[in-house]
Amino acid sequence: MNYQLPYIPVRSEKPRNEGLTMMMDKGLSLSQTEGFIEMAGEYTDYVKFGFGTSAVTKNLEDKLKLYREANIRPYFGGTLFEAYIIRGMFGEYQKLVEKYKLDLVEVSDGSMHMEHEEKLGYIRTLSKQATVLSEVGSKVKGVNIPPEQWVLMMKTELEAGSLKVIAEARESGTIGIYNSDGTANEGLINEIAAHIKTSDVLWEAPDGKQQAWFIKLFGANVNLGNIAPDIVIPLECLRLGLRGDTFFDFLPEEMQSKKQL
Repeated sequence: MNYQLPYIPVRSEKPRNEGLTMMMDKGLSLSQTEGFIEMAGEYTDYVKFGFGTSAVTKNLEDKLKLYREANIRPYFGGTLFEAYIIRGMFGEYQKLVEKYKLDLVEVSDGSMHMEHEEKLGYIRTLSKQATVLSEVGSKVKGVNIPPEQWVLMMKTELEAGSLKVIAEARESGTIGIYNSDGTANEGLINEIAAHIKTSDVLWEAPDGKQQAWFIKLFGANVNLGNIAPDIVIPLECLRLGLRGDTFFDFLPEEMQSKKQL
């Protein structure tokens, strides 16, 4: 921080296990990537090349190098993984990971049907090659997964070798752990939190109100993902209580009387 204020929550430092911010890169140019790193690289842990954008992104290897040099771990979106799997090309996907020297991969089944034991097999295999993040939840509107099944899938995927499980919301923030209006599915999230360590979950939260909701529930060092490039710094301010939605959350009780009615 450029200057100090009392009652600011302590943020974990990079490289960190919790308090992670995952930015979604949906097509930044090389110069935009450099600008992003200059302004927000310090606050960013992972960068996901959203869905299949890595297939058509120009200067891909140069971008990957920029992120790595900034101590940010890039990876390709889970939809690309599924695109390889549905074509029967898992071996080719492993070669892709090796070609681009990725130390982080995402395993998901949000767009296609996949038996869970098959998914666990991919996690076990890929975890010998790279660090695995696995995504739980469907990208398809109207597909409802019971809370106990979310918990079971998360537990078994962590046991299979995932570093974190990603709670699906899609970039729209209206699916998975959210209702169709973008509000949090509180029953589902509370059920997950009751059985899975919150430090093991990366919650997709593209919307500012969703980010604030999670920070109020789990604190400044909650793991949040699908953050747009221009939202990373505003999110950091939310984490520090320097925006209206979390302004009073980290202040002592005697200051709470100053709340607007």
